[in-house]
Amino acid sequence: MGGACSRKQDQRDNEDDLHRGVSGRYFKSGSSKWLRTSFSRASTDISQGIGSCPSLMELCIYRIREDINKYRTFSMLPRDISQQIFDDLVCSQCLSDHILEAFRDCALQDINLGEYPGFNDSWMDVISSQGSSLLSVDLSDSDVTDSGLINLKDCRNLQALNFNYCDQISDRGLEQISGLSNLTTISFRKNNLITDQGMRYLSGLTNLVKLDLERCPKIQGGLVHLQGLSKIKSLNVNCCNCITDADMKAVSGLRSLKSLQIASSKVTDNGVTFLKALHKLVLLNMEGCHVTAACLESLSVLGALLYLNLSRCNLTNDGSDKFSKLKTLKVLNLGFNNISDAILVHLKGLTNLESLNLDSCSISDEGMINLAGLHRLKFLELSDTEVGSGGLHHLSGLVNLESLNLSFTVITDGGLRKLSGLSSLKSLNLDARQITDIGLAALTNLTGLTHLDLFGARITDSGTNYLRSFKNLCSLEICGGGLTDAGVKNIKDLTSLKLLNLSQNHHLTDKCLKSISGLTQLVSLNISNSRITSAGLQHLKPLKNLKSLTLESCKVTADDMKKLQSTDLPNLFYSYSDLGFDNLFMLKLSRTDDFYRTKPKPVADSFGPKTASADSRFLSRRLPALSTLPQHLSTEVPPIITWPPILPPSLTKLS
Repeated sequence: MGGACSRKQDQRDNEDDLHRGVSGRYFKSGSSKWLRTSFSRASTDISQGIGSCPSLMELCIYRIREDINKYRTFSMLPRDISQQIFDDLVCSQCLSDHILEAFRDCALQDINLGEYPGFNDSWMDVISSQGSSLLSVDLSDSDVTDSGLINLKDCRNLQALNFNYCDQISDRGLEQISGLSNLTTISFRKNNLITDQGMRYLSGLTNLVKLDLERCPKIQGGLVHLQGLSKIKSLNVNCCNCITDADMKAVSGLRSLKSLQIASSKVTDNGVTFLKALHKLVLLNMEGCHVTAACLESLSVLGALLYLNLSRCNLTNDGSDKFSKLKTLKVLNLGFNNISDAILVHLKGLTNLESLNLDSCSISDEGMINLAGLHRLKFLELSDTEVGSGGLHHLSGLVNLESLNLSFTVITDGGLRKLSGLSSLKSLNLDARQITDIGLAALTNLTGLTHLDLFGARITDSGTNYLRSFKNLCSLEICGGGLTDAGVKNIKDLTSLKLLNLSQNHHLTDKCLKSISGLTQLVSLNISNSRITSAGLQHLKPLKNLKSLTLESCKVTADDMKKLQSTDLPNLFYSYSDLGFDNLFMLKLSRTDDFYRTKPKPVADSFGPKTASADSRFLSRRLPALSTLPQHLSTEVPPIITWPPILPPSLTKLS
């Protein structure tokens, strides 16, 4: 069966490395979030009239969803149609045991039930009935067990399996899928039951290309079973503290490897020497590993290496001259290391760099001159450094710069004038208390901005007049406490906004919601710690795209919030209760907030004396946003892995 809508397999392969609509939970660690897997999920929302005029097919699917209990089977329909109906029911969370039975023997190609409530082994029989048509299965965060995986043995054409956060799957489960020789992608993130012994069941999967075992703490020594898998291109063992130098010896035989992620492991300089044989390696993530600059000698022979993450490795300036040999690098993360201006001298020759992260390093104006020649730079992270207005002069020639983070630096309003010529700039973070309306006025030439973060800046109603220059803004944060309802009126014309954070502006009242009501593209809205009341919620009814609403410390009631959700905004997740800092580590995580914990480090703080850590400030400023997260997301706070925060489109796909 099939037709014009049929998803061609080669198209699927081409899309494999692109950013897809996958749950944020699987990518909450920033080091991996941009290397997303091929588990897609279609969605339509005809009922709310979102987007352009629906097609006839979409209208039909919507009607089927409304009358779903009238249908006993869809097996007589073309596979393409059945697949679209199934995907729609999953997205709208209308699927149940009874309804699932209607899809028995429908020859579906993709079963994407990640985080779907109520999924267990009893559903596996219908899933396995898809037989040889089934290509991908996502059952992440479900209660599926080893016994349930037995049902997949006859689905011989399966190519992708995602069992992230399935804590009831063990080595025996790996044995059940060991005969699926067409598998190219497997993911078992955060599994405490899979051991090195179970990894031997992967040795027969000779077509395996991508393997993700992030947060699997018992696989030490198991990588030796991968040595015969000559097609593996991507291996992720981030946050596997059991991985040591000996495991790198086993990895050295994977000569097709292009992407290797070993963040927060026990790999040292000795282990890195084994990687010299991986001549096709494009990406290497060693964040939080116990390595020194000595490892750069081994890495310098990797002529294909484009992406290197050495964040939080306690690097110093010693041996930093070896960086000058890494001429091919496009992305380099050196954040949260004990390095200073001296290291920048050895980076000025890396003229292919497109992304550089120096977050929380001892970088000052004096060292910035070494970056002036990096004309290909698109992303520059200088947060929590000692860079001031004098250093910005050296950035004025970086005309390709698209993203610049100057949060918690010592820049002033006067220095921002030096950025006015960066016409390619799309994302700018100025979360610094000393920035005022005057500084914002100096940026009005940057009309291409899509993301502007003024979280802690002292912006007042007068300053919001300058926002009218930024018609393309999709994301805006102004949380310095200086706005009133009058200032919000100047934001109402920014109709492209999808994220708006006005929390901490305690003078805002219900009147500001009337101004916001015209921003119909909004997906996330935060007006916490303001004077918003339940009476003002009526103004939010037109925001049909709104999915996240945060009103912490506002005078709204549970009943009124539930009424807004049930009658006007059914896709809304909201938060309105008070939240103490002591409860912070019980919060859920989302891919839009790369949240972490780390050892405190004294830094220059624009909010107070040099006693607070960069991370404590991060936690406090993100507190309102984190409280809005859905209950199905993880309660565990991951280690800090934030590389890279954003990648240029040209770098998101491994060559």
